[in-house]
This record gives sequence, structure tokens and C-alpha cells, in this order.
Amino acid sequence: MSLRARVVASAAAVLALFILLTSLALERAFRDTAESSREERLLAQIFLLMAAAEAENEGLVFPEALAEARFSLPGSGLYARVFDGADRLIWESDSAIGTPEPGPMALVPGERRLEFRTDGNGQDYLVEGFGVSWATGAVPRHYVFLVAEDTVAFDEEVGRFRASLAVWLGAMALLMLTALVLILAWGLAPLRRVSAEVVAIESGQQDKILGRYPTEISTLTDNLNGLLAHAQARQMRLDNALGDLAHSLKTPLAVMRGALGDAGSGQDMRALMEEQLGRMDNIVAHQLQRARTGTAPASILAPPVPIRRVAERLLASLAKVYRDKGVEVTLSVPQELQINGVEGDLMEMLGNLLDNAFKWCRKEVRIGAYMSKGLLIIAIEDDGPGIAPQDAEPLLARGVRADEAVPGHGIGLAMAREICEAYGGRLGVESSTLGGARICLNLPA
Repeated sequence: MSLRARVVASAAAVLALFILLTSLALERAFRDTAESSREERLLAQIFLLMAAAEAENEGLVFPEALAEARFSLPGSGLYARVFDGADRLIWESDSAIGTPEPGPMALVPGERRLEFRTDGNGQDYLVEGFGVSWATGAVPRHYVFLVAEDTVAFDEEVGRFRASLAVWLGAMALLMLTALVLILAWGLAPLRRVSAEVVAIESGQQDKILGRYPTEISTLTDNLNGLLAHAQARQMRLDNALGDLAHSLKTPLAVMRGALGDAGSGQDMRALMEEQLGRMDNIVAHQLQRARTGTAPASILAPPVPIRRVAERLLASLAKVYRDKGVEVTLSVPQELQINGVEGDLMEMLGNLLDNAFKWCRKEVRIGAYMSKGLLIIAIEDDGPGIAPQDAEPLLARGVRADEAVPGHGIGLAMAREICEAYGGRLGVESSTLGGARICLNLPA
């Protein structure tokens, strides 16, 4: 089920429940109000009967014609009876003749009560009773005035209200559901546009997501663009590396082919072959490193990498390689310090720089990491000969080596700088307090 269908279905269910509960609450409130209004009208009829009654020796006497004409009409729906303290009927209205209600109700003087009653025929009545102590002689007499009204008109009034309520609440629900669908269509429009752009990218019509999107989606689109740029850059590096590798191998292969056709001494041939094979080895290493160079932006989706853990692994390996040198290493990297990037890129940078430090140092190497002004600084120092300021920039170029007598390909510093710059950082070459070089990786935090 689509997101739109899920939201609409959920909203419709919640709206239906809300409308149902609202209708029940409003109907109940209307019924209570209508019941209270009828109670007051029935009580008013009792007061009119009390005003019309006259006390005689035999009891209360009522005039033939009452103020309320319905008391004189049989089956009018409004009925009245008066009982004495022993529940004996002493008077009933003409309309009450032949009807079971209102029946007796036990009330003390001054007490009033409203009851819903149902007769044997299933007819419902609203009965109001009032207890009266009539003091006209030496001994007060106790009477109970009862007025009843059938609920036909009451039920019709509630039914009309229920029907009207259903129409208005139904119309309101339909209007709200329509508004919800329109709002949902407007709210999901950015997702539809993103989907269309992804389809366009897959079909080759565009190379990245171009639209501007709300904050909730822009993080996703930015990361997608970062991943697309990363993939495109890697493919371009691979294509370039393969082309450069093929082009670079042409010259040494041509030299070797030409040498094989010449008549020369075996010693000269061996020297030539070793020279060209060494050159090819450098070229292959250079192009493989270039193909592996990361250009991952800071937004790439990768978990944080603990710097100390990577450094410890590299130092353990280098200690074995340079065990005859007996290098003293100082590691000042807090355990909690991390870098947001790919672990392989961090190993490439630190591995190249630490290998250079171990290679050129006399006895001591120092590695430290800390935060400064929003930047992550990773510094690697040694007590070797150092790097003169005028030589720093040339040594960062590929294939340039400080000393041709020292084994290497001359691409370590260049590799570290390329990866650092790919993360938006900068590689700096300084002088160390140990007397040698201090290489700093300045990376965005």
C-alpha cells in the first residue's frame, strides 16, 4: 500500500471515529437539553393545576375548563392526575381517561421527580411529579400532582435533530477528507518529484538531483547527490587510470621490445630490463593508487571511524616492518576522537604518512590528534632530516622523491593530500619540534 493510501485510510478511520463520537455526544447533549425543557414545561403545568384547584371539605375541586386545552382532549398526549397521600386517585383530566399513565408516585411534600415510564402497550411517557401539603383546614392534606406527556413529540424532535446532525457531520467529514486528500497531494508532491528525478537519472537524462526540496527531504537528496558524485568520480578515476596505465606502459614496453631486437651483451640487457621493469612497477603502483583514491565528500553515508584504533593497527604493522630500526613512537590520540568518513581512506592517509615518518626518522615518531576551531587536526612528526619549505610543494606532487636512493614510488604524500582534499581538508607540511618534518591533516569536523 502506498504512503498516500495509508495516510488516507488512517485519516478516514480516525475521522469516522471522531464523527461517531461527536454525534453521540451532541445527540446526548441535545436529548438532555430537550428533556430538561420538557421537565420545566411539565412542572409549569403542575403549578397551573395547583393554581386552578380549590380546596373544599371533600378535597380539591378543579374547574371544567383548564388553561391548557390539551387536558380536555382525549388522547392529546398530555395527561394529569392528582392522588392523595394514600395513592387514591382524587382527580384526572379528561385526556387521561382510559390511559395507564400517570400512575401513582410516592413523593413527600416539596419533593419533585421526573421519570421515564412505559405502559403495557410499549408507549413511553415522561412523567413529572410534585408532592404538596395543602393546608386549608385544621389538618393539612397531602397530595401528589402528576403530569405526563407521551414521548412521541420528544422522539420526533430528537429524530429530526439526529437526521440534521448526520447530514451536517457527514458533509463536514466529506469536506475534511477532501481537504486532507488535497493537502496530502500537495505535501507528497516533493517525493513524487524526487522519484521522477531518480527515474531520469536512471535513464541517463540527468546526472544528479536538481530540484529544491523541503528540509525534511533535502538531507536525503543531498546525500543521494553525494553518492552519485562519488560513484561518478570513482568511475572517472578508473577510466582515467586505465587509460593512463595503457599509455604509460607503451614507452617501457617499446624500449624492451627494441632492446630485444638489438644485439647486446647479456649484462647490458639485464640492466635495461631491470630498469624498465622497475619503471613499470612504479607506473602500475601509481595508477592503482590513483584508481583507489577516495573522493568521498563529508556527506557520504559512513559510520564514524575511531582514529586511535586505526593508528594503533598501522603502528603495529610498521613496528614489524621497521623492527631493526627500533623506532620510539608517541601516540597522543584521544579514544573518543572520530572521523566521519571511510575507514580505508583514513588508513591510506595515515599509512602513507606514518610509513614516510618511519622511513625518514632517526629514532622517534610522534602522532597526535585534537580539535581546533572546528577542525580535526592529525599531526605526524619525526626526528629525521625534515623538509625544507621550498621543497614542500614539489614533494606533494606524484612521483617526486626526496632521495632516489631510498625505496619508494614517490606517491605517498600525493595520495594523502588527494584524499584529504577530497574530504574538504588540507595537508600542511611544517617543521617539527623533534627536528624533522611535521605533516598535518586539517579535516572538517
